[in-house]
Parts: sequence; C-alpha cells; structure tokens
Amino acid sequence: MNKPIIILGNGGHASVLTEILLFQNREILGYTAPEEQTNMYGLEYLGTDAIFEKYSPLKVELVLGLGTVGNSNVRQSLFKKLKSQGYTFVICAHPRAIISSTATLEEGTQIMAGAIVQPYAQIGQNTIINTGAIIEHDCVIGSHVHIAPGVTLSGSVHIGDCSHIGTNSSVIQGISIGKNSLIGAGAVVISNIGTNKKALGIPAKEV
Repeated sequence: MNKPIIILGNGGHASVLTEILLFQNREILGYTAPEEQTNMYGLEYLGTDAIFEKYSPLKVELVLGLGTVGNSNVRQSLFKKLKSQGYTFVICAHPRAIISSTATLEEGTQIMAGAIVQPYAQIGQNTIINTGAIIEHDCVIGSHVHIAPGVTLSGSVHIGDCSHIGTNSSVIQGISIGKNSLIGAGAVVISNIGTNKKALGIPAKEV
C-alpha cells in the first residue's frame, strides 16, 4: 500500500520528481528545505529535515529531491542518515521512460522522462538516470551515481559508486569507471577510468 510522500528539497531536481509523482497519482505531504520557498506545484512547506522527528518511518515514504553536479556527498549522506532511522525511499520512474522487466532498480532510484534501461541492467541505490539517458543491456551502475541527460552507456558498462557521468557523454561497451569519478560533458570513453579520477575529451583522458 502506497504511503504519503515527503520530498526533500525544492529546487529544479525536486520539481522534476514532483511531476513524476503527480503522474503516478501519489499523495505528497509537502517538501523540506532549510527555509520556506515558493513551490511551483503549491506543495506545503513542512520545515527543515528536523521534521522527521515528528513522522514515523512506518507512515511516510521519502523522495530525495537534491540533485548532484559532480559531487554526490550531500545526497549520499542524507540518504544514509534517513535510512539508518528506518525511512524508505521511493523508486521514481517517469511513465515515459522505458525500463526492461529484467532490469534491477534498487531503493531510491530515479529515472527521468525518455530514459531507456535495457535488459539485465542493474541500478544501485539512490542513483539518478536523467532525461534521455540510455543504459544498455547488462550494465552495472553503483549507488549514489548520477547519469546526466543524454548519456549513452553501451552494453556491459560498469560504473562505480558516487560517480558522475556528464551530459551527452558516451561510454563504449565493456568499459569500467571507478568509484568517485567524474566524466566530463560530451566525453567519449573508450578505455577504463580508475577510482577518484576525472576524464575529459574525445577520446576521454584522465586529467
């Protein structure tokens, strides 16, 4: 049985997720933020994250509306903190995303409009598959990853936890990208990228 949802955050990423939830006819209690702000969907401001002391994890579910731009630390920390308190994060998938029935989506995964997730792909916890991204067959994507708009991952690509794959970049088949790495916008990755690396260009080179 679906529970009412609280959205963490009130920026652009939160707006995209709000629309997905409205498409799904989910009940949204409101949003949290450091201070009250205008909400374009008319959602109620519930307060700061301290409000979770008032809500039972058995009575509500959460959607993490904070995006990432090359750094997933805040998003990851908040996810882990609230998970440790017993809260559950909703999988948000836009109705116009195409997701194989054999793909695996872990808790808190967010898949935006026009994204394609092909057979036997695995998507880790709290990972964003952004607008129009293509995740081909047998890809394995870690937790707290951001696959930015327009990215193409060919078959059997592996992406480590907490990495950011920049807008319109492409990764050829069988490539591995380590944890905490950043692939720049428009890059073409044709060789493996290590952990804690930054890679830019065509072909992508570590810098």
